[in-house]
Amino acid sequence: MHLETSLTWATVAASTAKGVMFSVSALFFSTVVGLSPATVGAGLTVAGIGAVATAFAAGGLCDRFGPRPVLLVAALAQGTALAAYCLTHSAAGFVLVACVAIGTESVQRTAHVALLARAFTGADRVAVRARLRVVDNVSIAAGSGAAAVALAVGTRTAYTTAMLTAAALVLLAMVPLRTLPAYAEEAGTGSAVAGEGGGRSPLRDRRYLTATALHALVSMQFLLLTVGMPLWVTGHTTAPDVTVALLLLLNTAIVTFFQVRATRLVQDVPSAGRAVFHGTALLVAACLGYGAAGFPGPAGFAVTLLVLAVAAHSLGEIVSEAGGWELAFEWADPASSGAYQGVSQAGVAIGRAVAPVVVTSTAVALGLPGWILLGGVFLAAGAGTRALSSGWWRGFSGRPW
Repeated sequence: MHLETSLTWATVAASTAKGVMFSVSALFFSTVVGLSPATVGAGLTVAGIGAVATAFAAGGLCDRFGPRPVLLVAALAQGTALAAYCLTHSAAGFVLVACVAIGTESVQRTAHVALLARAFTGADRVAVRARLRVVDNVSIAAGSGAAAVALAVGTRTAYTTAMLTAAALVLLAMVPLRTLPAYAEEAGTGSAVAGEGGGRSPLRDRRYLTATALHALVSMQFLLLTVGMPLWVTGHTTAPDVTVALLLLLNTAIVTFFQVRATRLVQDVPSAGRAVFHGTALLVAACLGYGAAGFPGPAGFAVTLLVLAVAAHSLGEIVSEAGGWELAFEWADPASSGAYQGVSQAGVAIGRAVAPVVVTSTAVALGLPGWILLGGVFLAAGAGTRALSSGWWRGFSGRPW
């Protein structure tokens, strides 16, 4: 319980900082740093690609040194980088700082999951991760709300203060991380030794790599909500623009109240595969709802369809995530769990990196046919995961190449 409490408080601090960044970073980069939107987008894309590599590399570091020191060093580096944004005045400097900030955030995600994989067993791992995800969502919302003050003031000083506050919050997250129980770090060190002696490489585990690739496709749904849905609602439906904010609040509420409950659907590998499949079926329903909301008609009808679509999307998100977490934990070799979780998190990073292009070029650009195509991608990934988890694909048995 001490471990979960420490991780909870660290998540509160770091995720509140994330909420502040989500709200003010774009305006900070344009108003204070003086960068064009194209430059900001290109820089964040480069940093996102780099985050794939750091997510993977962090797994090996966790096996070698333990997750706790990796978390502490990464938090220190990220907090310093966020503060360094305030000293940045060129595109090159921005890209460099962004690579450090986003890369070290990626390292922390891998280290968090690696720590859970070592400190908990069985259903506890998924349950704890679900509770931490609820804390993450609520804290992001709180950070976004706090950032409204800076947005209301709208000055360079206000934006700079918000960025420095985010940096301070990330550094504050180090305090509970330093109090993590000693056994957590010792467990990591022990696993590292075991891994060096005989832990399997995830890069030679066909089943794990396949599951990771399928989950990367499913993980595009996060950017569907934050990129595709807002663009679609404001540019292709009769719903008022404020609907976007209300829909995001609805998503936060559903995740907050039902994420932990969704873990009860997952007890083992077969049930995890079914959960992923059922989650992607809900994502298909969401895609159809989004697409139908684009038909000409009263604003109230469009809003109703969008609310139903986001409800289905949110339920699909939490159910598919619960199943994906179970598979990522259960199919990992305990002797090299850090490396396995590094591969898993790298897959998620890849999915999120390509999602904006995929979502905008299908759903937003093509309308209803694009929404149907995107839903088909989700459903195919879910069906593949279910087949893999039920043992139909005997060739992907987890044995080395």
